[in-house]
Amino acid sequence: MRRKEKEIKNDSNLTKILKSGKYTTISMCRDNEPYLVTLSYGYDSLKNSLYFHCANEGLKIDFIKENSKVCATIIEDNGYKMNECNHSYRSVILRGKMKIVTDISEKEHGFDVLLHHLEENPENLKKKLFKTYEQYERTSILRMDLESIQGKEGG
Repeated sequence: MRRKEKEIKNDSNLTKILKSGKYTTISMCRDNEPYLVTLSYGYDSLKNSLYFHCANEGLKIDFIKENSKVCATIIEDNGYKMNECNHSYRSVILRGKMKIVTDISEKEHGFDVLLHHLEENPENLKKKLFKTYEQYERTSILRMDLESIQGKEGG
């Protein structure tokens, strides 16, 4: 990091950003072709991973199958400071490997992590959306295993 005074070094502050965020932008690459997508996520602190859901086919799946290395960012936007030409924020840049989860018990775990991270009443939504195992098979779960986290703040 070029500006060391902006680096977030405290692990608990980095974890707070991961736990409070709701979406992340993920960059992928295959054959020198970049792809960028924004997804909601769930943070699993025990596995040091993020879980995502997506369709069973599409560009994300195609890119991940060819190159599992990804980079992502989560931004805590605290607003632009008018007449100061400054912005108050905290952000993390995550690097890791993305995996397409195929094990049904881990898919269920991934959905639980997502719902508990994003929803006020996760159990109610789970009962509504996932009445059978076939419903878990209709959607893909992705897991990003975090290899590095770097934080920055400004404003």
